[in-house]
Amino acid sequence: MKTSDELPLHQRLGAEFQRRIESGEWPEGEPVPSESQLCAEFGTSRGPVRQALAMLRREGSLVGGRGKPPVARRSAPSQPFGTFLSFTQWARSIGREPGQTTVEVARRRATPEAAARLGLTEGEPVVELVRLRLLDGVPAMLERSTFVHEVGRILFDFDPDSGSVYEELLRREVDLHHARHTIDAVAAEPGDAELLHVAVGTPLLRVRRLTASSQGVPLEDADDRYLPAMATFTIENTINGRTVIGRYRTEED
Repeated sequence: MKTSDELPLHQRLGAEFQRRIESGEWPEGEPVPSESQLCAEFGTSRGPVRQALAMLRREGSLVGGRGKPPVARRSAPSQPFGTFLSFTQWARSIGREPGQTTVEVARRRATPEAAARLGLTEGEPVVELVRLRLLDGVPAMLERSTFVHEVGRILFDFDPDSGSVYEELLRREVDLHHARHTIDAVAAEPGDAELLHVAVGTPLLRVRRLTASSQGVPLEDADDRYLPAMATFTIENTINGRTVIGRYRTEED
């Protein structure tokens, strides 16, 4: 695989322009700098700049044309269910650099809610993990996981800032076999808002995940909260393998 320095100039420029759009440095809906401004900034001719801008137009990150200056548009990369277990794997699959900042890893007593979902007795020890997940250095998702103690204790010998927790657990032969996902929308609570750098009440896309072993034993209860501008989700099915979507009544109904 080529390093970033070995890529053609127009690809390096395109990656930098994309970073500026996703980070908000080039605000969505606003014209981006002109070709002449970009040529002066990067000390290059118009050819590579035009190629880079054209690449972003094809990807939908720039709109406009026919004499109008290109306008920035943030595109939300789609996450297929096949990579749901690993944020790191998904980010790499779409050509983004995954990152994470660990807020805490702590041994606690299971709350009534977590105990019910994990099949534990209330008060049994569990391990809680909270991380801010990044795409190309930009906050994308707030991850909260509660692991049964037998699995979670592995994290005390692992630096969660170093990479994928799931890759480490699989390397340690933890039987992560399948997961059930429930997707809904929630408003950002004060803690969410502070970590994701958004206003309190900002809509977030929540994915609740219950991960189990091949024997159906619950291992992890997770609550991931995505910025909608940073990710969407797709379900792919075939005529021979329908995806069944259930609708459930809530406690309040």
